Amino acid sequence: MTQFIIGVNIQVNPSVYLKNPETSELGRKIITEGINLIDKIGYEDFTFRKLGQKIGSPEASVYRYFQSKQKFLLYLTSWYWSWMEYRLEFTVANIKSPNQRLERAVKLLTEKITEDSEFSHMNLVKLSRIVLTEASKSFLNKEVDSQNKLGVYYGYKNLVNKVAEIILEVSPKYKYPNMLVSTVVEGAHLQHFFSEHLPRLTNKVNGNDDVRRFFHDMVVKTITQ
Repeated sequence: MTQFIIGVNIQVNPSVYLKNPETSELGRKIITEGINLIDKIGYEDFTFRKLGQKIGSPEASVYRYFQSKQKFLLYLTSWYWSWMEYRLEFTVANIKSPNQRLERAVKLLTEKITEDSEFSHMNLVKLSRIVLTEASKSFLNKEVDSQNKLGVYYGYKNLVNKVAEIILEVSPKYKYPNMLVSTVVEGAHLQHFFSEHLPRLTNKVNGNDDVRRFFHDMVVKTITQ
């Protein structure tokens, strides 16, 4: 995976930021420490004032890059989904069997990220935890329609569409591929969260395999019944 990702510039919709954080050392530091801080204290308690203290720079310097903390969260989640799209392309490349590609895609969508090696300023393990617990806040808000018109959710939607296309290769007559894929993504997040914090809402999960098997079985049985 690392060999595939090296040299790739993950694209984020420009409407999410005021200044691209990838273009400066300070911007990359804001991303790095922002991820660390949200992972530690949560999105609700995260502020640009606290982030400024972490990076040793005035709060105003963060506002030069992002208009609000919601836009900052949008940047992180948009980056993550675009990264996942690249991973999907690599994962299913040169696999002729649609069934095998679907199995790999479901594994990708449902597994926990456990390795962090590709991007020096992005802790992927921490970022994935933020997406698991906080990503819904990036679209469950009053600005979702206007932000959607600007295309800020493109990465997430494109990822869902690509997996939906694989489902239609396996089962061309299935009517709800996008609905099924987005349910898998959000459901996997919940199951991982439940297994760690609310275990009576799920079954015993030993690593990624149990969640993967559950959703793979669900997808296959749903599209072939």
